Amino acid sequence: METVEGACRVAGSRVSLDSIVSCFQEGLSPESIAENFPALTLEQVCGVIACYLANQRAVEDYLREGERLSGEMQAESRQRNAGLIARLKRVRHESQIPG
Repeated sequence: METVEGACRVAGSRVSLDSIVSCFQEGLSPESIAENFPALTLEQVCGVIACYLANQRAVEDYLREGERLSGEMQAESRQRNAGLIARLKRVRHESQIPG
């Protein structure tokens, strides 16, 4: 694992820890996960799963923190772009009105 711009990624790839753990939590087998991420080998996927299982509490804390930060960034973006969002909603509404 390596940290790139604050995100844990499988070393030498752009695949995030979040992605692998999410698939594993959804019940996908390591083989299925490896098929979904062709940039990774089955050995890399198994290594990430082993790391997750050995450090489950810390990884889940990391994932929760990521979700919290993502929510904050979305709220800030909605606030910063409130005028644009309102205009887009108005245009969408107007284009749906027949006539």
